[in-house]
Amino acid sequence: MGILSAISKSVGGLNAQSFALENISGNIANTQTVGYKRTETNFQTLVQSEGGRVSAQASGGVMASARATNDIAGSIERDDSETSMAIQGDGYFVIREKTGEVDTTATFSTENVYTRRGDFTLDKDGYMVNGSGYYLAGLELDPSTGSAVGDAVELIKIDNDGIGAEVTSEIDYKINLPSYPLTANADEDIEGSELWTGTEAGNATITADSSDEFLENSVSGGAVTVYDANGTPVNVQFRWAKVEVPAGAPAGTTDSWVGYYLSDSTATGTDEMWTSLGQTYNFSEDGTINGSATEYTISNLTVNGNALGDITMNHTATGITQYDDSNGVTKVTTLTQDGLPAGDFVDLSISSEGKLVANYSNGKSVALYEIPLVNFAGDSALRHLDGEAFSATKESGPAVYGASGSIVGQSLESSNVDLSDEFTKLIVTQQAFSANSRAITTANDMLSEVLNIVR
Repeated sequence: MGILSAISKSVGGLNAQSFALENISGNIANTQTVGYKRTETNFQTLVQSEGGRVSAQASGGVMASARATNDIAGSIERDDSETSMAIQGDGYFVIREKTGEVDTTATFSTENVYTRRGDFTLDKDGYMVNGSGYYLAGLELDPSTGSAVGDAVELIKIDNDGIGAEVTSEIDYKINLPSYPLTANADEDIEGSELWTGTEAGNATITADSSDEFLENSVSGGAVTVYDANGTPVNVQFRWAKVEVPAGAPAGTTDSWVGYYLSDSTATGTDEMWTSLGQTYNFSEDGTINGSATEYTISNLTVNGNALGDITMNHTATGITQYDDSNGVTKVTTLTQDGLPAGDFVDLSISSEGKLVANYSNGKSVALYEIPLVNFAGDSALRHLDGEAFSATKESGPAVYGASGSIVGQSLESSNVDLSDEFTKLIVTQQAFSANSRAITTANDMLSEVLNIVR
């Protein structure tokens, strides 16, 4: 009985080592597979009992089983694709399978499955699909607020439509005005020659007839391109003139300036050419603004017939100053606006917050989807599917949204297979298989000796 049992146990050993070789072979084959999780082999003893007597127990046979390594991450490598992503830490992407097409429209399974394979690209229909053919799901975001529009994940679908224009509503303008502007008429030997004292000095508008006089008594303040509701670019030019301190200026005012924008470059005669920004800028002796608004509205700003509506002029509290400048010119440090022309869709990218962002030719970027990560109470009990995907089981527990991991854009998680370790296990498995074969041969020889006794 013992000899036959030895043969049986050795056959079980051969089966167990064959199972281990299967896992090793699969691991080696998937060394370069993105997001692959290697399968380890566990060996379990099968003990034969003789009436419960401990002294009668022989060494048991063996049974092999698989052990998942889903919770062991592979290394993260950079990738050229803007839509590739890896998970740093705990978590899985939510994906779905394509089931077919109906009237050229793709249909998908309603069951969520999960993966760490993040080599997603945009397909012809606008879906995000990875190298194994699984489609990414996410939470749609409101483009205006950036907040999720619901709490149910859906397949991500991107259209390549352009984005509309955004009318300018604010100009951010930071500038230093020289304490002594070197205008065309300024002469340091003539007191007050740097001041504009003409007939239209400080007026709300300047006519074309007085434009030359204004230019000779003012300095350039830069220009900015703004946009109307149709996305039409409109160039706004600014000029500044130092004027006499007006009556009623705040106490402590030592210098005053007025600013203008070119409202009609083709004006003639008594037509309006330059329009005031709407206030007098008063400065204290130390060059800081004194009692004048640093944020206000320019009403119905119009340039060459393009009506731009009300625009906020924002200097900030320290954004407009009057300090000495050796060249006698203005120094513009900031002159920007918040409008945009219409833009064409360019590409997609992944933000540091794990959001899918659409980028447009006008420089605008809009977050379209949040990519959620899920985790499981029992990662190792997930069921493996083809293509580095997993499905939940009773033992793994359901998917829980809000995994602690983070998404890294333009990156991929490599296989967690260590090739040198697999080769080591391969050698050990081969030797164990040979040893079991040798045990069968020895048992067979012993059985032959028993049969020879009969002769």
